[in-house]
Amino acid sequence: MNRTASIKDVATHAGVAVGTVSNVLNYPDRVSDRTKERVLSAIDELGFVRNDAARQLRVGHSRTIGLIVLDVGNPFFTSVVRAAEDAAALQGSAVLLGDSGHDAGREANYIDLFQEQRVQGLLISPVGDVTDRLDLLRERGVPTVLVDRLADESKFSSVAVDDDAGGYLAARHLLDTGRRRLAFIGGSTSIRQVADRLQGARRAVKEEPDATLEVLDAEGQTVLAGRSVGDMLVARGRSELPDGIFCANDLLALGVMQSLTMTHTFRIPGDVALIGYDDIDFAASAVVPLSSIRQPTQLLGRTAIELLSEEVESQNPVHRSVVFTPELVVRQSTAAAG
Repeated sequence: MNRTASIKDVATHAGVAVGTVSNVLNYPDRVSDRTKERVLSAIDELGFVRNDAARQLRVGHSRTIGLIVLDVGNPFFTSVVRAAEDAAALQGSAVLLGDSGHDAGREANYIDLFQEQRVQGLLISPVGDVTDRLDLLRERGVPTVLVDRLADESKFSSVAVDDDAGGYLAARHLLDTGRRRLAFIGGSTSIRQVADRLQGARRAVKEEPDATLEVLDAEGQTVLAGRSVGDMLVARGRSELPDGIFCANDLLALGVMQSLTMTHTFRIPGDVALIGYDDIDFAASAVVPLSSIRQPTQLLGRTAIELLSEEVESQNPVHRSVVFTPELVVRQSTAAAG
């Protein structure tokens, strides 16, 4: 069995010191072009493969980036992850993905795991307040960028969408189409994004003296959770049905739509207007095309990688918070009341 070529073999073949080969691999700007060509030719001829596991122990980190999201089953996060992976690949890095499932315990386990893997940095859409854990990571040389969450302090860089503005846009749109008995379905308000969207909706409703906003509980942010709330609304009957519903994400809205339309008892938008949030691909192709608040998922993912690169490359980084403005996308589900 042939022995795998070592860095010492490369050095001997190229007629240089082992340290020169190391510099070609890790700090090529320190080596002359002529010497670099000799070393690279030796690497090709011998079939040398660098040992990144050993390298990351020496330099203190790997070429991997940890990314923790709230729900990888949500197409919104899937799109953010894909954009981050593409941007990382252009820099020669790879993304390790963790799905917290809105569970703080799982989130903590992923943070510990990525630290053990010596990732060069962490991107995280946190479940709750993880400031203490992230402070500890930074002390250990692992910079962090918050994704889809605006940093409360100047300790971290972050990239997010103005969810308060998005909630306002959604509710204001329902009001502008003539609806006055609104309902908000969002799941736990301990999730910062949900709380901000509700806050924005309340701000819009306050502008209309005859408008009301009811907050309905949902056990999660999935299609099934939306169907459950929809079933409850169907059981109420027509007289108790809100005439406008704002769901904190499109999955909830699609579940509500399924429940209301499957019985053929209620019409969307005739009896109730429905708007979601995220503008996932399924929104436009729903049975009744769903109005939604669009988030720039590609920009979120790419910007997260850019911010992390700034943190990694600078000895004293200036933490930046980037906030994007959401966009109202109007479709059939919120056609004006007749």
